[in-house]
Amino acid sequence: MNIKIVAVGKIKEKFFRDALSEYLKRMASYNSLEIIEVPDQMAPESLSAKELEEIKAKEGEKILSKIKDDAYLVSLEILAKEMTSEEFAGFIKEEMLDGAGRDLVFVIGGSNGLAKSVSQRANKKISFGRFTYPHQLMRVILAEQIYRAFRIINGHPYHK
Repeated sequence: MNIKIVAVGKIKEKFFRDALSEYLKRMASYNSLEIIEVPDQMAPESLSAKELEEIKAKEGEKILSKIKDDAYLVSLEILAKEMTSEEFAGFIKEEMLDGAGRDLVFVIGGSNGLAKSVSQRANKKISFGRFTYPHQLMRVILAEQIYRAFRIINGHPYHK
């Protein structure tokens, strides 16, 4: 199973890139984990509701263009269901067994939110809480949780 994180925008800060690189390196002994970045849409500070939806729609098109039709898509959304690390590991394990080799793709929207088209395409929606995180940091958090899930699945120490 290929696991991918599709995210809007590039990571500019070296410390976020370093942290993400560390978890990608750790994951290599368990499973592939690929980061796919799509460009964010430039937007002025003040947007009308219509302009905001147009920007999210354009980002959504870019996101969906990177996802195979048969992929299992998980969108990260603030108001979705929260999971524990153990539940998350169970979900990944189940998808590994039932997914028949399809891609498992996690999507992190841009700073303006996630397009409706992506949310509607999602097979599952999860939340990492009601806090708002910087999108670059969310990639690190998600990569760490995927790594933690594989540690749990394989019965290796790390998770406490």
